[in-house]
Amino acid sequence: MCNFQVLVVLSVTLAAAEGQTFHLGSCPRPSVQENLNVSQYMGVWYEIEKLPAAFERGKCVQASYSLLSDGTVNVYNSEILSDGTVNSIQGVAKVKDPSQPAVLSVSFFKGFPSSPYMVLSTDYHSYSLVYSCSQYFGLFHVDFAWILARTPALTADVIGRLHEDLATSAAAVDAKQLIVTDQTGCDIIIN
Repeated sequence: MCNFQVLVVLSVTLAAAEGQTFHLGSCPRPSVQENLNVSQYMGVWYEIEKLPAAFERGKCVQASYSLLSDGTVNVYNSEILSDGTVNSIQGVAKVKDPSQPAVLSVSFFKGFPSSPYMVLSTDYHSYSLVYSCSQYFGLFHVDFAWILARTPALTADVIGRLHEDLATSAAAVDAKQLIVTDQTGCDIIIN
């Protein structure tokens, strides 16, 4: 096997080992929320469900978004780890194309590539359905999906509808792969 093939096999193996959802081929291009009002989207969102993500291992996962003076978005994600400590990360999101404000690019580390953040749908005051996908070597992609809410819980009806929306979108996310985020016994951890 050449070095390139070994690298691809190792990458796929690591993604699978970490519980990521990976697929052969390019990232899908799902429809996103038309005319997203970024200002209305700002504030605290609680993670209700997600596709497995190696970078999220705790409970009480929250995200706080706030507009910055240059039009970018401050992103502050936090979770409580099993030992009770708060794990957090701060980054910046930018709208990539003003004609598609629901497609943002999020960067947490200078010098590293940004990640897509696509708002598939939101009503701004109760739920948000988010999708992200990154391609590797043009051979496979790893995707992420989140169901977020303004409160630590959503009704089963809303969650069921969002599962259906994910499954029927171009992303074709299997709702059975989503894992529920523990939002019980959480104190507010957003700073």
